[in-house]
Amino acid sequence: MIDNIKKGPVLVAMSGGVDSSVVAAILKDQGYDVIGMTMQIWQESQVDPRKNGCCSLGAVEDARRVARKLNIPFYVVNYKDEFKKDVIDYFIEEYANGRTPNPCVECNRKVKFDHLYKKMKELGCTHLATGHYASIVHHPDTDSYHLKRSKNTAKDQSYVLYSLNQQMLSSILFPLGEMENKEDIRKLAEHYQLPVARKPDSQEICFVSEAGGYSEFLKKNRPELFKDQGDLVNTKGEKIGSHQGTSKYTIGQRKGIGVSGPKPLYVIDIKPKINQIVIGEKENLKTRKVLIDQVHITIPKDQLPLKVTAKIRYNMTPAPATLYCINNETYLEFDEDVSAPTPGQIAVAYNEFDIVIAGGIIEKSPSTHSYLS
Repeated sequence: MIDNIKKGPVLVAMSGGVDSSVVAAILKDQGYDVIGMTMQIWQESQVDPRKNGCCSLGAVEDARRVARKLNIPFYVVNYKDEFKKDVIDYFIEEYANGRTPNPCVECNRKVKFDHLYKKMKELGCTHLATGHYASIVHHPDTDSYHLKRSKNTAKDQSYVLYSLNQQMLSSILFPLGEMENKEDIRKLAEHYQLPVARKPDSQEICFVSEAGGYSEFLKKNRPELFKDQGDLVNTKGEKIGSHQGTSKYTIGQRKGIGVSGPKPLYVIDIKPKINQIVIGEKENLKTRKVLIDQVHITIPKDQLPLKVTAKIRYNMTPAPATLYCINNETYLEFDEDVSAPTPGQIAVAYNEFDIVIAGGIIEKSPSTHSYLS
């Protein structure tokens, strides 16, 4: 949390979960003039929007109950159209192109912080607060703000927030960033007598409520992606089986491939343009070089190359790497092999103080697929 802030009106993004509810309670307790706001983003196509993840109808009801308990103003804003365009349509299109998107990153970047930041300004609030697990560090000598990993490394969400800019970081509060475990947060919720104190965390993609998961969701929304049978091929290009839609597969997938061999087999490449899935062994997934695009970088590029720690998926422990920018291409070269860098996913780099240095979307590069060499 940022120190020495002049306390003024603060807009709290309330998802209906325990984290954002505790944030609202903490800030009110600290003397802030708190306004609660929940985004209505559920879609009519969902099986049961009352029980689906954050910002569903049930979640809105929970947030309203918390706001009533805290006696704070509470608003619901309709962002269904924005969410469909910027998150759901993007999600579908990325899978159609053989990539594996991270919808939480897009939701945070294009919906939550973009639109709620504007609402914060409209309401005359000085800050926007959320229940994310991350911290913001202010450097007074440069008057700059930097995103830092949460003390609760198991819950840290700096990975999905890497693209926050200076203007936003200067106006955002992450009160949970300094808390080391979730149980302490639940105890705080009980202390404040919040009705969601023991509500389970939401784990699923919030807009996918189909029993068959994202594959069934894609099939319902883009059935043409699953009509044409295609080839499963080995690293030599030889056909070893058939598939019913490249969108059913992700890089690194092992289960449900439909073929077997003397060693475990994995999806190592997806080629939607020729309707082909390449199958190989675990070694084919390993690489040290990861190309990233649409890069958000917080330091001058003339400071590169730079030793960092980096991760290529949310639940990965940051590993030693070097961040390069050569010929307008930005990439990470890890000290040791990493497995299955997946186009469409996110790579984020940190300095020795756990400050976010850079992040971007993973792109396909020849070194990622060793079977090509």
